[in-house]
Amino acid sequence: MPHRNPLLESVFKIDSETDFNRIALSVFNYQYNHVAVYRKFCNALGRSTPKHYKEIPFLPISFFKTHTVLSDEFSSDQLLNFKSSGTTQSIRSNHFLALPELYVNSFMDTFSKQMVDPKDAIVMALLPNYIEQGESSLVYMVDHLVKVSNHPLSGFYLSDLEALIQEIQKAKQTKKKIILFGVSYALLDLAEKGIDLSQVVIIETGGMKGRRKEMIKEELHQILCDGLNVKHIYSEYGMTELLSQGYTDGTEYFTSPNWMKVVIRDVNDPLSLRPDGKTGGVNVIDLANLFSCSFIATDDLGVRKGNRFKILGRFDQSDIRGCNLLVN
Repeated sequence: MPHRNPLLESVFKIDSETDFNRIALSVFNYQYNHVAVYRKFCNALGRSTPKHYKEIPFLPISFFKTHTVLSDEFSSDQLLNFKSSGTTQSIRSNHFLALPELYVNSFMDTFSKQMVDPKDAIVMALLPNYIEQGESSLVYMVDHLVKVSNHPLSGFYLSDLEALIQEIQKAKQTKKKIILFGVSYALLDLAEKGIDLSQVVIIETGGMKGRRKEMIKEELHQILCDGLNVKHIYSEYGMTELLSQGYTDGTEYFTSPNWMKVVIRDVNDPLSLRPDGKTGGVNVIDLANLFSCSFIATDDLGVRKGNRFKILGRFDQSDIRGCNLLVN
């Protein structure tokens, strides 16, 4: 076990832009010194001494599929390993969880502030494919929320829609807030039942997973609102490679916690950042990723407004694949 890293305490106490910049640079220096693949990547770019977080290099997210992105203070064979969801043919990302408390502190703080304190809620989950594939960071998070809720109606319902519907009817008789996490295609299956979930906060996540045709988010949410009789569908922005999340607030925009920041890169010049309101590739700084890599260039397209951001879709892999040639 490594020494107690002083950055552990400071990450979750960030409350200003100055704080964020100072700690982001400290995290960069730690990861440059201890995460071999990230150090090679930065050296290949000739960027090893940033003076501001906007100058820090962002590692393409695909590296989590091809390399072990982990501090040399840990051994991967002793750690919990989160894997991304995917088809049987696809290579899944690996994210080794060095300290579970980092992940738990991150998602508990964000969920409690942006959604509800799980102790005051009934937390239900319709995430069949994540359960089937295993090693899911989303299942780990929701399972923890279920346990903290400490309610007999909280839990995972796999593909048993009838059981879920019955238990939601029971939950409506309580004074608890009802939270339902659902993968997109399973929520569509539920919406086709034509039931009234007007008292339920629905958090859509995870996409179609090859089970249904892809559709734009606005179309999906309108179908779900109509079929489930709710005013809003909420979304979570999270992924295997991140230990932090953002949630929508009834609009299309996600809010980041104080230790997570989205910046937008120029699609044609990945080392350049775009100003607020301009579309580009989504780069995420997640300082909870202390022992892997906190600076990640995702495959998403988006736009940022202050500490809020909107996801517009994905872009062609060829735009970033060349970055992999920098590191063997």
